[in-house]
Parts: sequence; structure tokens; C-alpha cells
Amino acid sequence: MFSFNDIEQYHLDLKHQKTSCKTAVQFYLDSIASQTHLNAFVEVYAEEALNRALALDNLRLEGKVIKRLHGVVIALKDVICYKDHKVTAASKILNGFVSMYHASVVQYLLDEEAIIIGTCNCDEFAMGSSNENSSYGNVLNPIDNTKVPGGSSGGSAVAVKANMCMISLGSDTGGSVRQPADFCGIVGLKPGYGSVSRYGLIAFASSFDQIGIFGNNIKDVTLVLEIISKTDDYDSTMNQKQSLENIYQQLEVKTIKNYRIAFFKEVMNHPMLDFEIKNQIKNQLDALKNEGCIVEEIDFDLLDYVVPTYYILTAAEASSNLSRYDGVRYGHQTSEKTNSLNEYYVKNRSEGFGKEVKRRIMLGNFVLSSGYMDAYFTKAQQVRTLLIEKTTAVFKNYDVIVMPTSPVTAFKLNEKKKDPVQMYLADIFTVFANLTGIPAISIPLFKHNNGMPFGLQILSKKENELTLLQFAQQLSTQNKN
Repeated sequence: MFSFNDIEQYHLDLKHQKTSCKTAVQFYLDSIASQTHLNAFVEVYAEEALNRALALDNLRLEGKVIKRLHGVVIALKDVICYKDHKVTAASKILNGFVSMYHASVVQYLLDEEAIIIGTCNCDEFAMGSSNENSSYGNVLNPIDNTKVPGGSSGGSAVAVKANMCMISLGSDTGGSVRQPADFCGIVGLKPGYGSVSRYGLIAFASSFDQIGIFGNNIKDVTLVLEIISKTDDYDSTMNQKQSLENIYQQLEVKTIKNYRIAFFKEVMNHPMLDFEIKNQIKNQLDALKNEGCIVEEIDFDLLDYVVPTYYILTAAEASSNLSRYDGVRYGHQTSEKTNSLNEYYVKNRSEGFGKEVKRRIMLGNFVLSSGYMDAYFTKAQQVRTLLIEKTTAVFKNYDVIVMPTSPVTAFKLNEKKKDPVQMYLADIFTVFANLTGIPAISIPLFKHNNGMPFGLQILSKKENELTLLQFAQQLSTQNKN
């Protein structure tokens, strides 16, 4: 019986012929087939994955040196381009579209001998916090099928949690990797803005979007980050000076008592925060303090502005990015007769876009419209600048900030779907990292008395994923002992 703990052990088992890539792929294909009710996958590349596994097994038999992701089975969110495979962003408007090129991150994975097993369901155009906005239907939480897995990368989170792959990639525009990781009880990393190429990622809001990583442990996530964080001439927003080479080897260097930790008073006293989540995180902070860490409460009086600022700016960027989808060159085309090109566009978009995407396009056009741009969009940009300045000042005195990932554990299907404001407010603790461009991770540490897991969110200053991951690894290891 195949089992997976981490990539390092998997490679040792391959080396000693205790398993094979083919065995691993077949295990995951069987797992996907037996759990179709979760609706985690949009498409599964069964034959292709098995053929690649056989080819990799033959390489080892020939005595070839294996690469760092040799035989590692990975799933992609349905917003990441994989050449000659469909990519639809879970939207009817892109129905049947086949990518003509690899996203840079996909090329990096393949270069290191990874196996892509399929693409995962998500909220349409990555807009959502529950994975209830997909044209393919809801994704279910594998721990409790009556609850959401989180969004927008819900399918990618479920694929890892339900043992359908070893690693998955998602995208995080306002928490879309960290929140589903929190709801499903796994690790979810959002690298800092510019750390990973966005080339080949279908855009939602270009100054916020970041490809992120799901895994069962921090070591695996760190290894994948090291591999996919190469500089890329195709993405001019990448940080050309930063290098994340060798972060995997440096993961377990620092001792936990050396850290200076901040938490926001306004977060821990927020009325939306579940009482048990608050108490367990406070107990964790007390334990860190007893071990010699500097743990201090600080004021952050801009917290109430982060959600409105985020939704104004992302809606504005989304309305611009999604204007390219008209049904003329590719994607959904109406079957109804139209009398003008404008009417044809309207029909294609009305039928092709879902309700949540339409809502955000309309909001974006409103905040960019004449007479309202200064009042909303310009003001939101100013608030974003203040957030960045204040965050930079915090990290002059502290190594990391900790806070809940979500104010609640996974909620029931349809619980918030009819109230978009409540759904948006659920992102209150995650959008902060995207607004400021800093790296953040959710690690599974706790269990609620309702039976659902929840994690701790850790944030570090920009261009410092190493400190973030070292602290997360130390904390995770300590909580296992």
C-alpha cells in the first residue's frame, strides 16, 4: 500500500525500490476516482501521468541522477496555464479554451521531473472565499462534506488534504491559498509579491495576484518555493534582486526563542473572531513567550479599512483584466441571434460570466467611473500606501506578525452565499498580506471543539520568506512533539 509523508522520504523509498512513480500515480488516480463527490478536480490527466511515471521509473533504472521533484505528483489550480491542456478559470466564458504555452511555474516543475496529475476546481476567475462560484459546481470539504473547503483555491486544498496528490498550486489574491488551507487543515503559503512569476496565471487583480503552494508539511512547500521562484523575463513585476536559492537547506537553522513576535490588538479583540480560535491562539502566544520569544501586542488602527480598500482596488483591476473576454476569439459564444457587435458582446458576457464575477466587474467600473474615481479608487490607493508604510515600520522591530487565518472555521455550504458582504468580511485577516505585498503562511496547529481544524497565520516582511518558513517550521515541529 502506497503512503506519502514527505518528498524526502518518498525519494528514499524510490531509491531503495520500496515504491515507484507508477505506483504513486496509480494510488492518486484511484484516490481521485473514489472521491469524485468532492468535486475537487476539473480534469485528470490519467494516461499522461502514468506514461510520465513510467518514463521516470526507467530513468532511475538506467542509473540517471534524479532531480529535486522527481516523480512528485502535483495538481494545478484551473487558472494556471499548462500547454495543450484546457484552462478555464472555472468559467463558462473560457469553455473549451486550450493553453498554447506553459506558465513559468509549470515549466519549472516539469524541468525538475514533477508529474502533473490534473487541474483543480476553483471559484470563477479566483473570485470567492468558499468555492461556491464555480461553473463546475461546489467543492466539498473532505473533513465534513456539509461545509465549504474555502476559496478560491478550494479544489487545490482538497486535493492535498484528501490524498489526491502530494503538492498542489493555487493562486492567492486576498487569501485564496491560506484560507482554504486553514479550513482543510493543511499548509498554505502565499509568497511575497514578486517572488514567483505570474506568467501564465490568469489574472484577477494583477497587483495582488500571487501563485501559492499547498502541502502537508512546510519542508515540501519550501522545496517547491525554491524551485518555482526563479527570476523570469516574462514577468516584469518579479523582484530581480531577491534569491530564494538554498532556502530548503536553511529551513531548520534558527531556534524559536530568538524571534520577536507581534500581534495586533484590533485583530485579537475583533468582534468577528470566534472565541475558541482567539483563546487557542492566545495560549500559543503565551507558550512562545514562556520559551523566551519577545511577544508583544501592538496597535494597528487601519484594520477596519483593509477589506473595503481590498475590494475597491481588486474590483477595479478585475474589471480591466476581464474586459478581454468577449467571446470573439475564444470562449463562450451565444447561440442567440444578435443585431450588433455590441449586443453580441453583451450576450456572450451575460451568459459566460457568473453572478459574483459580474458583481465585481460592475463594482470595478463604478469605482473607476468619472466623478467617483477620486472618492473611491484614489482614496483606496492612498490607504494602501499607508498600510505599506505602517507594515514596514512594524517589521523594523519584529521578525513576524501572527494572527488568525480566518475569524471562523469552515462554514456550511450556502451559509454566506446570499450575503456577499458577509462573505467579503470573512477575508478580513488575509487580505492584509496582499495589500502590502508581504509573504504569509497558514499552518495547521489547532482543532476546534466543532471538530474542524484551524491554523495560525504568520507574516514576515517583504523579501524575507526564509524567516517566515523557519519560524513556521520550528512552531510546527514543536506542536507535533
